[in-house]
Amino acid sequence: MQSATMSTTKHKGLLELTRTLLLQQTMTSLLETLTQVVQSAGIAESVTLVLFDSSSERVSFYGIDPHHQPVSYEDETLLATGPVHALLSNPKTQVWRSDALHLRYPQLAALNLYPAFTDYCLVPLLAASGLLGGCEFTRQHAAPFSEEDKNGLHELCMLAAIAVEQIKLRENALLQQSLLRHERDDFRILVDITNAVLSKLDLDELTGEIAKTIHHFFHINAISIVLCDADKDSEQASVYATHYVQTHVAEREQTRMTLAGSLEQQVMKNGEMLLTNVRPSDEPEDDESTLFQLLWRDQTKTLCILPLRFGHKTLGVLKLAQCQPDNFNSANLRVLQQIAERIAIAVDNALAYQEIKSLKEKLQHENLYLTEQINSNNPDFSDIVGRSPGMSAVLKQVEIVAKSDCSVLILGETGTGKELIARAIHNLGDRRDQRMVKMNCAAMPAGLMESDLFGHEKGSFTGATAQRMGRFELADQGTLFLDEVGEIPLELQPKLLRILQEREFERVGGNKLISVNVRMIAATNRDLRQMVADKEFRSDLYYRLNVFPIVIPPLRERPEDIPQLVKFLTYKIAKRMKRTIDSIPAETLRLLSRMPWPGNVRELENVIERAVLLTRGTVLDLQLPELNYPLPVAPVAAPAFSEPAPQLNEDDERERIIAVLKETNGVVAGPRGAAQRLGLKRTTLLSRMKKLGIAAH
Repeated sequence: MQSATMSTTKHKGLLELTRTLLLQQTMTSLLETLTQVVQSAGIAESVTLVLFDSSSERVSFYGIDPHHQPVSYEDETLLATGPVHALLSNPKTQVWRSDALHLRYPQLAALNLYPAFTDYCLVPLLAASGLLGGCEFTRQHAAPFSEEDKNGLHELCMLAAIAVEQIKLRENALLQQSLLRHERDDFRILVDITNAVLSKLDLDELTGEIAKTIHHFFHINAISIVLCDADKDSEQASVYATHYVQTHVAEREQTRMTLAGSLEQQVMKNGEMLLTNVRPSDEPEDDESTLFQLLWRDQTKTLCILPLRFGHKTLGVLKLAQCQPDNFNSANLRVLQQIAERIAIAVDNALAYQEIKSLKEKLQHENLYLTEQINSNNPDFSDIVGRSPGMSAVLKQVEIVAKSDCSVLILGETGTGKELIARAIHNLGDRRDQRMVKMNCAAMPAGLMESDLFGHEKGSFTGATAQRMGRFELADQGTLFLDEVGEIPLELQPKLLRILQEREFERVGGNKLISVNVRMIAATNRDLRQMVADKEFRSDLYYRLNVFPIVIPPLRERPEDIPQLVKFLTYKIAKRMKRTIDSIPAETLRLLSRMPWPGNVRELENVIERAVLLTRGTVLDLQLPELNYPLPVAPVAAPAFSEPAPQLNEDDERERIIAVLKETNGVVAGPRGAAQRLGLKRTTLLSRMKKLGIAAH
C-alpha cells in the first residue's frame, strides 16, 4: 500500500514537472526551470543546452551567466567538434571529470562559456523528430555523477527534449511569421513604388517621385539617379539628385558628371551592387562641388550604388547615400535591389516617352517652320531672274561656295533677294536633301530670340510650360538662314559665336550640351563693319560670319534686268490672281527701266501687283499717276545692252498690224486697242495704217 502511494506521488510529480517544462516559451526560461529542478534535487549546480541545427553542422549554445543573464552562442567548429559531436554517432550519456574533459577538448576552455566545475555530464536530447542535441550538467566540488544521478538526468532530459522541440517549433513558427510580415511589408513597398514611378513619364517628375518614395520608406538622406547619355561613346551622364537636409524637405539638383574612373561607371560595367564608405578625405577637391558634398562635406558617408538594367541595356545607376552607420542591412538591401529593377523599367519608359515626345515636337516645329516658309515664299519664285554682269558675278560666287560648308554672309539692300540667294546656295550644296530653316532676326522680339534660336527647357521662364527645341536643332545636318543678322542683340552674340566655333550649345534653362552640324548663311542690309566700329556688333562674330561674303547689287545698278523681271513678275502675279495678261507695252518696260527703285525687286513687285490689279484687259496697264508713283524727271539713256527693234518691210508690217486689228476687233485706241498692243501711240498707228492702205473700222 505504501509502495503504491509512493508510485502515485512519483507519477504526479512527473506530470507536474512535464506540465511545468511544456509551459516554458523560451530556451532561457526552460534552462531556469531545469536548473531549479537539479539544484533542488542536489544533482547539479548549472544546466546548459547544446543544440544542432537542421544540418547538424552548426551547434547553438544556451546558458545562464552568474548574473542570471541569458548567454547564447553559435559555432560550427569549436562547439561542433566538442563532446556533443560524439552524440551523432553514439547518443548515450557522457560523464567527464573536469581535467579529463579539458584534456580531450581543450577548445572548450577557450570559449569561456562554462562556469568552473569539477564534473560534467552530457545527456542526449532525443525527441520524435530525432536527436536535438544535448543537455549539459556540471557540479562544483562534489562527487562524480553516479548511476542513479545519470538515470535521473536521463528521465529529466526525456521531458526536456519534448519541451525543447516545442520551443524550437514555436520559434520557427514565429520566425516564419516574421518573415511573412517582412515579405508583406516589402511587397507593399514594391507595390507602392511601382505605382508611384510607373505613372510618371516625365523624367524630372519620375526622379523626384523615386526620391520621395525611397526617403519615405528607408529615411535615406540623398538619392540620385545617374543616367548614361544616349551616345554610347559618351563619357558623360546626367545626375538627378534629391537631398533631405531636414525631414521631408527636399532639395533638388540636376548636374552633369564624367563617368571615367567613377564608382558609378564600375557598377554599370560589372552590373553588381556596390556598398562602400566614403570618408571626407576620399572625396575629390574640385571647383564645382555637388550639393551632396557641400551638405555633408565633413561626414563619413555610406554609399549604396545599384545598377539600373532593363533587358540587355544598362541605363545608369541608383545611388543612395546615408551618413548614419549601419543603415543598410541585408534585408533592406534585398528590397532596394528589387526596387532598382522596377525603377529601371520606369526609367526606360520615361526615356522612350521623352524620345517620342521630342520627335513629335520636332515634327510639329518643323511643320510650323516649313509652313512659315511656304507662306512667305511663293514656290513659283524659285529661279533667280537676271543675267546682268552684276548678277552673273553673284551667281558664279553662289556656284563656288555652294559645295562647301563654310559660312556665307549675303550683303545687299532691302528687297534685293538675299533669301533667294541663300536658298540657291542650299539647293546647290550637299545638304539639299536636308531642310533649310530660316529666321528673320528683325521680326523676332529680342526677349524671345534666344529661346527661338536655341530652344528652352520646361520651366526655364514664365510661360515655358513644355520643352521646346530651337531652330539650330531643327536645322541639324541642314542649313540655318539668319536674315537681318545685324539685329541680333549684343548680349546674345557670344552664344551665337560659341555655336559657330564649337558646334554645341545649351537650351535656355538647361545644362546639357547639344551638338549640331549646321551650315550657317547670314544676310543683312546693314553695314556690319561700321557696327563693329561703333561697338554694336562683335568683331569676332563678324569675322566668323564673313568667311565668304556675297554682295547683291541693287536694282538701279542693273537696269538691264528690269524688263525680264517685269515679265516674270507679271506672269507670276497674274497666275496667282487668275488673270490673263499676255502683253506688256514696250513703253512700260522702258519707263520701269528708268526708275531708281530704292526698294529694289520687292518694290518693283509691289508696283507690278498694283498694275495687275488695275488692268482690265490682257495688256498690262501701268497707270503711274493713279498709283501716285513719281515719274522720272528726265529720261536716261537707253541701256547699253538694248538692241534696236528689227525693221520690218512694208508687207510684214502690214500683215502684223492687220493681225492685231483683228484681235482687237478693229479698236485702235484705248487700253484694249491695237496701238497699246503694238507699243505705239494712237496717232502713229493711224499714220502707218494710212500709209500702208489699211482702212480703219
